[in-house]
Amino acid sequence: MRLSHFALSALIAFTAFIGVPSATRADSGSISFRVIKAGFVVGGSGGSGVLYFHGRRYPISIGGVSYGFTFGASATDFHGPVSNIRRPSDVAGIYAAGGVGAAVGVGVGAIVLTNQNGAVLTLSGRQAGLIVAADLNGLAISLR
Repeated sequence: MRLSHFALSALIAFTAFIGVPSATRADSGSISFRVIKAGFVVGGSGGSGVLYFHGRRYPISIGGVSYGFTFGASATDFHGPVSNIRRPSDVAGIYAAGGVGAAVGVGVGAIVLTNQNGAVLTLSGRQAGLIVAADLNGLAISLR
């Protein structure tokens, strides 16, 4: 069986394309951080943690503001996978969420957040404290 030059060229190009990993493909890692939140109507949050990406640890800082009905204080330890990133700096950015919740003592929760770079954080966490909230939240993550 004889292949035309065009078919042979296409087959070689396809094989080369499949066999070489692309630098533009998204990758994944994991993240762990602690956030302390407190407020009365307007709330604030802050914390720190670590991004794990390609076997390295990258320290991160967390800051945020919430507005709505917020009363009390809590600490939450989040952890989970980070997807759709190409480099550690893709995790840095603003994440927005709205929520309703309450914690008395210890509780658990889960949330999925996306930033302007397309990074997706699928987080679960354990919350401790006394807080009641129905608010809009802005969370900023930056690499230290």
